Amino acid sequence: MTTLLCDHADEAVAGTEDGSTVLVGGFGMAGMPVDLIDALIRQGAKDLTVVSNNAGNGDSGLAALLAKGRVRKVICSFPRQADSWVFDDLYRTGRIELEVVPQGNLAERMRAAGAGIGAFFCPTGVGTLLTEGKETREIDGRTYVLEYPIKGDVALIGAHRADRMGNLVYRRTARNFGPVMATAATTVIAQVREIVETGDIDPETVVTPGIYVDRVVKEADPA
Repeated sequence: MTTLLCDHADEAVAGTEDGSTVLVGGFGMAGMPVDLIDALIRQGAKDLTVVSNNAGNGDSGLAALLAKGRVRKVICSFPRQADSWVFDDLYRTGRIELEVVPQGNLAERMRAAGAGIGAFFCPTGVGTLLTEGKETREIDGRTYVLEYPIKGDVALIGAHRADRMGNLVYRRTARNFGPVMATAATTVIAQVREIVETGDIDPETVVTPGIYVDRVVKEADPA
């Protein structure tokens, strides 16, 4: 597979279809691929299911996509924080669906999708509303709940650096969900701060190999 180096974020998100499941990296705004989200807004795909750790912060990034009414459902761990007023209003007025998933389960469900695991048993959430109606099993005297993988049609992730083959490295906490999302989506699109020549990244430091990455675009320079 050859990674496509895109000249603009609009080119990178082209072809995203209505009804897609979109995995969006970021922990709050750390590692949030804002350029790609803005391009997705311009591209116009709607009726999306968005999988992310948060349900948007302030008025930019994922919150801006929600505000445009393009998202049908959010699957996340932390839908509410001090600056989640966009999601709060949509949810309270019945204009968006929500599935809350414990953070570790969220990461593991995407990792399972990337690893080809059909389902797995996990103890997190047992006995709470989050697992109501799900299959449970006793294993070694402990109750576990059956969880299924989360697979995306598209993943939008932010990384620090890419080479021309699409190998990615991340910077500190901006790494967060990017690596697992890159394995769990059909089309993986990375927004990076810089693109270097092949061989300029030490192979020992590569976190996401280019085989998982379909398109790469350099962040727009600050205005």
